[in-house]
Amino acid sequence: MSEQSRGVTVTPQDDRYPGLVEGYNHRFTGRPEAVRLAATTQDVVDAVQDALDTGRRIAVRSGGHCFEDFTASPDIQVLIDLSPLAAISYDERMAAFAVGGGTRLDHLYQELHDGWGVTVPAGTCFEVGVGGHICGGGYGHLSRRDGLVVDHLYAVEVVTVDDTGRARPVIATREPDDPHHDLWWAHTGGGGGNFGVVTRFWLRSAGPRPTAPEHALPRAPRRIRRADVVWSWDTLDEQSFTALLRAYTDWHEKNSAPDSPGRHIWSNLIVLHRSAGSFILNSVVDDDVPGAAELMAEQLAVLTGPGGAAPAHVEEQVVSWMDTWMPSYSWPSDPRGRYKNKAGYLRAGFTDHQLAAVHRHLTDPGYDNPMACLVLTGFGGQVNAVAPDATAVPQRDSILKASYSAGAWTAPEEDELHIAWVRRFYQDVYAETGGVPEPGDVNDGSYISYPDVDLADPVRNTSGTGWPVLYYKDNYPRLQRVKKRYDPRNVFRHALSVALPS
Repeated sequence: MSEQSRGVTVTPQDDRYPGLVEGYNHRFTGRPEAVRLAATTQDVVDAVQDALDTGRRIAVRSGGHCFEDFTASPDIQVLIDLSPLAAISYDERMAAFAVGGGTRLDHLYQELHDGWGVTVPAGTCFEVGVGGHICGGGYGHLSRRDGLVVDHLYAVEVVTVDDTGRARPVIATREPDDPHHDLWWAHTGGGGGNFGVVTRFWLRSAGPRPTAPEHALPRAPRRIRRADVVWSWDTLDEQSFTALLRAYTDWHEKNSAPDSPGRHIWSNLIVLHRSAGSFILNSVVDDDVPGAAELMAEQLAVLTGPGGAAPAHVEEQVVSWMDTWMPSYSWPSDPRGRYKNKAGYLRAGFTDHQLAAVHRHLTDPGYDNPMACLVLTGFGGQVNAVAPDATAVPQRDSILKASYSAGAWTAPEEDELHIAWVRRFYQDVYAETGGVPEPGDVNDGSYISYPDVDLADPVRNTSGTGWPVLYYKDNYPRLQRVKKRYDPRNVFRHALSVALPS
């Protein structure tokens, strides 16, 4: 390799160690023998090879925002931290943007916007690293307009381990005749930590080869029309609350086709537990879209009119996309925050049972936590323009993502209380399908970048549908074949990793 190694090894005796082993979810803190900070692809090759030669278990971290212990499991002995691998440039040979595997979303957005006026439909939590985010599919506030991040993934560089135990980098592209095409495909939603270490992503939208960097990715919005709507729990009974949720899901049922004008609107309904006093909807649309104001007005009329519920406050404004709106969605990690999150896709509005369960748990008088919530995030639109087997993400006709969270708490002795509440909530919502979002007319499994080990627990998943189907549906066997070819020794593994075929 021509790269000069600049990697650093940090051990428990080093003052830097405590900060490097803490991730987003402070329920899990790893205690590896060493943290390898990799600044080049060769650093990663060396770190992987050294761990293999010494018989030590490895894990890889990009941004550290995992909901489970995938990079902090007690048996992990070497943690490879990619945070120094964060360079972004335009690669003329690939006609694509090269993005280091440790890049955070805030840096990605800023560099693409300031340098070329382009962007990607990625997430709104700026501390998230691209490694796990892109490998899981990647979605955000522009996905209804532009699809998933992986719909703009041209190539990946992955450090893999062959059956002889040799680590080496492989570049895989979406070109159909690429001999490593299947490795590229596996990274379009197969999840992080499964096949190797992604040291670099190349981003370029589908279609003809771009003639200039400014044409390689979607245009970044200039201005965003934003509505913030607040409802007070004191003004809502079960009937009016149910009517609001039904109006919200109905709107998405009618406005989530790939060519729907409503695809330009992205909404996030954050329904906090009643102990918070109120909850909020954020709805945004690119203000340069023809009829943007009318599209927003139509959605708000549905949600706040006779079919919805009267809000306590509505504020609408037009703001700069990058300088005003985007930073307002940066949610820095609580330095002591502990979390348990669960998730599911919606192909249609909640059933009557599900609506009743949502109300019952979010108004539970025996539980007091203003951070606990259900988040219903707009999906569909151009996401649904792609075939379910074209990428590893199979959920290509859904309208919403649902996230169930006990929020953030800080005291370890409260773990059981909060985890038990969100488990009861989730199992009640999906009681009709064995406690999980089994694919069907309403539900469509879950999102691997919101991992939940409970889906692999037969006590909590009585559906008869295993977790691989809930996350990957019919794409799982192909992922297993990729696993066998590129990680035959199962070096890269965690509690929900793709298994070698039997």
